[in-house]
Amino acid sequence: MAQGYSDNAESRWPVFRSLASFRASDLPGDLIAGLTLAAIAIPEQMATARLGNFAPQIGFFAFIAGSIGFAMFGANRFLSCGADSTITPIFAGGLLLMAASHSPEYQALAVALALLVGVILVLASLFRMGWIANLLSTPVTVGFLAGISIHIIVSQLPGVLGLPQPQGPMLDRIIELARHAGATNVYTLAIGLGVLAIVAGGEALSAKIPGALIGLVAATVAVIAAGLESKGVAVVGAVPATLPMPSLPEIAPEKWAKLVPLALLIAIVVMVQTAATTRAFPSDPDKPADVDRDFLGAGAGNVLAGLFGAFPVDASPPRTGIVAETGGRTQLCSLFAAAIVLALLAFGATLLRHVPDAALGGVLLFVALRIIRLRQIVKIWRQSLGEFLLVAATAAAIIVLPIEQGVAVGIALSLLHGIWSTTRARLVPFEHLPGTTIWWPTNPHAPGEQDAGIAVVGLQAPLTFLNAENFGADVLKVVKADPKPKLLVLEASGILEIDFTAAQTLLELIGECDRQGVMLAIARLESTRAQEAFERFGIYDRLARDRVFRSVAEAIRTLKSKA
Repeated sequence: MAQGYSDNAESRWPVFRSLASFRASDLPGDLIAGLTLAAIAIPEQMATARLGNFAPQIGFFAFIAGSIGFAMFGANRFLSCGADSTITPIFAGGLLLMAASHSPEYQALAVALALLVGVILVLASLFRMGWIANLLSTPVTVGFLAGISIHIIVSQLPGVLGLPQPQGPMLDRIIELARHAGATNVYTLAIGLGVLAIVAGGEALSAKIPGALIGLVAATVAVIAAGLESKGVAVVGAVPATLPMPSLPEIAPEKWAKLVPLALLIAIVVMVQTAATTRAFPSDPDKPADVDRDFLGAGAGNVLAGLFGAFPVDASPPRTGIVAETGGRTQLCSLFAAAIVLALLAFGATLLRHVPDAALGGVLLFVALRIIRLRQIVKIWRQSLGEFLLVAATAAAIIVLPIEQGVAVGIALSLLHGIWSTTRARLVPFEHLPGTTIWWPTNPHAPGEQDAGIAVVGLQAPLTFLNAENFGADVLKVVKADPKPKLLVLEASGILEIDFTAAQTLLELIGECDRQGVMLAIARLESTRAQEAFERFGIYDRLARDRVFRSVAEAIRTLKSKA
């Protein structure tokens, strides 16, 4: 009874929902998780800001905004929201087409983009559009992450090698880096690879070890102690001790309009990653994740990020995993981490002056290597060559094309793959399993039997305009076969949906069966949407309701003598 009351109270909680069930005993775990989260987030947010061509403190603003926004309106107790290396290369590439990096206009456009993304996510939550998170299939997602990782690696190699940042398309930049590799600064290379090794080693020992922070501290001490700035090692430089203050960007109305397509693209990626994160780390394993509510939290985080002068934010699977693994119980741990980052901004920004750029590059190289799902790529290649080609095509599109166009191509490929899968659905013959009342799709490993004069077939997919023509042709082959069946039973358990085009095809088939002298029956029309379609499209006007049965066996038992 008490548990039920707690659940109801939590579901009605308007803000800070995860704190509705907070207990004093949760505080130590939340504080420890928050401290660990801050230790991991500080270098990561600096590095991600650098990836997007922003000053380090802007990354901190993004983390603070994302943490507060999600804590206020999200449902998941563990999810960490902030600057994320998955979406940053995408929107940075789009913004560079509109303004020069590091310019005031670039910053204003990023702020406006965060506000637009936030509004889209809030609307997606209000209209319960969690299904959008399923737009990217697993192969396309894997290819998408592989392409993003290549972008991160190529963007960070110049800083790690101590070389100028090449310009132009991705392939030209790779060639330019290879051409000047001989001019590598050994000190920056040692720092970058050293930080990469420390982060990777810490991750291998325990995800709770803040390897990135340890690496940054060690690299900074080395720069100061050995005077490496005089030897060509670039550093972050002065970080102003500024706090985020609410404001709105001043950009022309036409610029807002130009940002809308990019905002939609970023919002879709955020929805996909937020849904994946909240499902991977559910607040309650016995309950489905409230994806729509978490879209609201991510949307609020983006709106706050825009008001704080930052850029779009996203859910972070690694940081969320850290919160769950270190004993976090509520979003209080994210708020505590945000408070630590805020204190660093206010009182300790000067500590960041000598952080080498190569160290941040090392952190991002580790992030890039971690998001390449090599094992999954190999598994897809072994089990489905066609879907492996989807992985390769998506990765290639993101690498070769401007990155925002590549992501759009990836989404289009995912949708086309889903459409293609539906169009492949064909009519399947069923057989009677001896000694039972079960009719099952024909299977060489479970041989069945046929009844003379009776044909049982089924379509194991929604019946829509995508496959209606093939469905009609397949049924006609059965109806006009020699000898033709006297009774045709359509096993409809797999038909979850029927659209207008398919309904017209079905009505035509009912008429053709009548003309051919074949009695048609429907069995196991289980989907409520399909049942509603029968009513809506007048199918019951052509096929009597007493021809619709709950099982194939019942249909045959009732109609065999009549047929």
